[in-house]
Amino acid sequence: MDLFIYVFAALFSVINPLGTVPIFVGLTKEDSNAEKSRTSIFTAINIFVILVIAFFTGKYILNFFGISIESLRIAGGLIIVSSGFALLTGSFNKHKGMDREKVKDDAYQRESVSLTPLAIPMLAGPGSISFLIGLNEERNLILDKIIIVLSILTVCFATFLVLKSAPLIVKYLGASGINAISRIIGFIVIAIGIEYISSSVMAVLEVAFR
Repeated sequence: MDLFIYVFAALFSVINPLGTVPIFVGLTKEDSNAEKSRTSIFTAINIFVILVIAFFTGKYILNFFGISIESLRIAGGLIIVSSGFALLTGSFNKHKGMDREKVKDDAYQRESVSLTPLAIPMLAGPGSISFLIGLNEERNLILDKIIIVLSILTVCFATFLVLKSAPLIVKYLGASGINAISRIIGFIVIAIGIEYISSSVMAVLEVAFR
């Protein structure tokens, strides 16, 4: 249960679906309620598929390129910390390369926005992917892997609920409310990133001075 809560809290904070709400509302404002729900569902499904594939195949990619898990954790920690600072400063969308008008213009040339730009790169980004690859290396028990996959599924379901409720969230919280919550999440994300970096640096130093 502790592993489930840890993965859920960390992954939900890094993905930060609340920060995507304004973009989602802008991209789907011409859609019917049924179309918005369908986009929310497919976005959550895409995120789940991307994260599960990254979780189970990431280590093979690392081995192919000769990248150690500690190097990945440090790089992932830096990405997570930078994402947290972006949340604190209110520049999260720009940090992920998302300009609202450019995304909007590009999205209308696509049949669906559920894969890009929503699933990639806004939600299933390098921070969440590196986090999961690191977990796969740490947790070798089959039960742990099942718990992590269930946690990923729960995060994706929570993301679906957030996106489906996006119009109501914008209506009742407004831009200032969303920004305030995002800043709180940003602080948590920074702490997660620093923990990743510090633990990896300590592991490298232990090996070096052995």
